[in-house]
Amino acid sequence: MVLERLRLDGPPRRVAIVTGGSRGLGKAMAISLAEAGADLCIASRTVSQLESAAAEIKAAGGRTPLIVPTNVQKSDQCDALIAATLAHFGRLDIMVNNAGIGDARGAGSRLWDLSDADWQDTIEVNLFSTFYCSRAAAKELVRQGEGGVILNVSSGTALRSTPNSFGYAAAKAGVISLTKSMAGMLVGENIRVNCIVPGFVAQQPPRTDEEVERLKARGRFNTARRLGEAWELGPLAVFLCSDASSYVTGESIAIDGGGLAGGIAPTGFVPAFEGASTNA
Repeated sequence: MVLERLRLDGPPRRVAIVTGGSRGLGKAMAISLAEAGADLCIASRTVSQLESAAAEIKAAGGRTPLIVPTNVQKSDQCDALIAATLAHFGRLDIMVNNAGIGDARGAGSRLWDLSDADWQDTIEVNLFSTFYCSRAAAKELVRQGEGGVILNVSSGTALRSTPNSFGYAAAKAGVISLTKSMAGMLVGENIRVNCIVPGFVAQQPPRTDEEVERLKARGRFNTARRLGEAWELGPLAVFLCSDASSYVTGESIAIDGGGLAGGIAPTGFVPAFEGASTNA
């Protein structure tokens, strides 16, 4: 019974859209949703990356996903993404708002050096896109009258001091707040809205010995003493998109190896105090 409630192959088979689904965490979640039985539409800007990810998703789930090149900073393109999915599959059940730029423009700038363009671009990609896609998806989910799921992706940077990335942290904090507000509005429509809060997760496996060592070094700051891997977000996404989480809405669930609970997050300065141990 428990495993059946984690299935997304119906009837009817669930249809999910994953923005930023061509690489990194988005691709990992899309693969897991496909393995659980969902039909997929993946969206990002780069067609070649979408095609490559589609091949991996087909290998995992046995069905070819729809690919829709989309600039999620444009509300009309977000509307077109939902329309294309409906035209292809005839329904929509799950909207995963994952698109974002972790290496955000202006990262590392001091407050007074951050330009209007860098601030605006970062907010648009990470926060506006979640609103645009959620607005279009929610309208269709309400029209269908069968309920559904909106799953947003924030970041642990939203919950701690992040002086090296003002725009990214502010946008991801906005995603958490937007999640709660949408959940309250849509609960009467049987639409659940939740948020995954990743932290200390490697977007892709290391490709060189230098990257292996760099990731190990970063993992020293974490309670789990390692970085997470992208695939580890997949099972959580499946749970939150399935009937197994039917009593979960308005929540922001961290997956960060205990980073927020007890890790020492890199903040751009080294904490120093008398008697401090350098062993991590």
